[in-house]
Amino acid sequence: MSRCTINAIFNEVKKYKKEFFLGQLIAIASTILISITPLFIPVLVDELLLGHEPILTGFISKNVLSMSPMGYIFAILFLLMLLRIFASLLSVLQTRIFSIISKDITYKLRIKLLEHLKRVTLKEYENFSVGEITSKLVTDCESVDDFIGSTTSKLIVAVLTLIFSTIILLWINWQLALFILITNPVVVFFTAKISRNIGKLKKDTNKSVATFQSNASETLELFHQIKATNKEDYFFNKTTQSAKELRNFAVKFNYKSDMAMKWSSLLFLNGYEIFRAAGLLAVMYSDLSVGLMLAIFSYLWIMAGPTQDIINFQYSLASAKASCERINEILSLEQEELVANGTNPFFNKESIGIELKNITFSYKSGKKILKHINMKFIKGEHIAIVGASGSGKTTLANLMVGFYMPDGGEIFYDGVESKNIALFTIRENIHLILQQPKLFNDTIRFNLTLGESFSEDQIENAIELAQLGDVVGALDDGLQTKLGRDGIRLSGGQRQRVAMARMILHDPKVVILDESTSALDTHTEIRLFHDLKRFLEGKTVITIAHRLSTIQNADMIFVLENGELVDSGTPQEMLAKENSYFANMK
Repeated sequence: MSRCTINAIFNEVKKYKKEFFLGQLIAIASTILISITPLFIPVLVDELLLGHEPILTGFISKNVLSMSPMGYIFAILFLLMLLRIFASLLSVLQTRIFSIISKDITYKLRIKLLEHLKRVTLKEYENFSVGEITSKLVTDCESVDDFIGSTTSKLIVAVLTLIFSTIILLWINWQLALFILITNPVVVFFTAKISRNIGKLKKDTNKSVATFQSNASETLELFHQIKATNKEDYFFNKTTQSAKELRNFAVKFNYKSDMAMKWSSLLFLNGYEIFRAAGLLAVMYSDLSVGLMLAIFSYLWIMAGPTQDIINFQYSLASAKASCERINEILSLEQEELVANGTNPFFNKESIGIELKNITFSYKSGKKILKHINMKFIKGEHIAIVGASGSGKTTLANLMVGFYMPDGGEIFYDGVESKNIALFTIRENIHLILQQPKLFNDTIRFNLTLGESFSEDQIENAIELAQLGDVVGALDDGLQTKLGRDGIRLSGGQRQRVAMARMILHDPKVVILDESTSALDTHTEIRLFHDLKRFLEGKTVITIAHRLSTIQNADMIFVLENGELVDSGTPQEMLAKENSYFANMK
């Protein structure tokens, strides 16, 4: 389904024709077994107790076996128990079949959401918190699952049961049956009106779940920073407040939905009392027997469950509609463009050149972060980009890796426009190392390899070049040591060295170092770049830095100010100009 709608859900259910048809047959068989059981009441009451004409007992006596009244009672008791056992077994089988359908459709919906998220642009993704997205993947998908289950299983059985019961009631006494059939829809009508408000409450409740999950996730993920700044009260109070709002919405939803269901049940039960009075009057003033009257009462109870299922369906439908709206918030997120049969300018090359032509970019409309940037990075050269914080350096790096798309202008990789290259190809060959690299709550080995296969020699070489040997050697479990959430067990400099080793293992054609050694001491930084010199030789290296020592060997320096390129030249030219930005780095 392209979007989550009720029609789209039904279209998905239609794809399971074989399972659906089998489930229908089982539902019909189960319904028939349940529906015929009250017909034995007139036999027990009218023929055995009141001495009416022996129709069924006479047939059994003539064609099967003649029995005493007690024998008939036990025989019919045994038959009724057998029918109910078979009906229960069929009901369990039917539930299993329809559960497979509903769970499979929900699974596909979650996979679709994950596949969509996989290609969502960072610009769009950054507008949502992890808690919000998790809530949609879990809570809202569960609401859709409940709706599918109630629709394909309970609703179908409910409708079939009502149809069979109606036919039998019309056969027993059509006047009473019409009275029942006219009054029952009134209950469903009032329920439908109530369910609309319940659906809105469900949407608000799910939204409050997302807010709570978002606040809780943020608080737990930044727990170390919160402790360091002594802000436990602020952040945990914020999470507590969202938990309170969740409680309030949940209480309101629970009691109002329960009140609506109780009100619907009250209408039905009052209707039952009216039906019972009408049945007694029918016995008194018509030829309706006591046994048939009791059979009618039994059918009323049989119809109670299906009627309640139809009532519950109204609430499930309203909840599903609300959840679909929230799920569609993910499906409507803009995705990265797919490039079919894209060019690979990196193929069979040690490195490539990059050129930015008239690049403009903004996170939000109206406020430009980069303004008409023109830069050319020669293949195999070491280029530096400097500028004050907020000048757009990191944003420029993200554009070159394809994390964001420019609003205007174009980026060329060895003369090939980025729009003609698959983003997968760009990211596979250009490696960006951030000032604060992201690490997984897994082993050092996994954080280096990211699940790819590398030989032990390759891993050892990467560790050695990244000056990480002493770090790994000091840990009890070596490469199998788990780093904790976001690598919390490592210092900032150690995390940066893990990121460097990861880059070495993946051996990109272009390396972008975004202040990636800012947490290293001077001696470690000198040793690192000395050992990396041979590895980086021939590659295009772009360094974003504040420290003069990291860019003094650059072939070209570009200076950014407020998103604009204000100066460029070789280190010698820049020093000769006594550029203020370059001077501040000394």
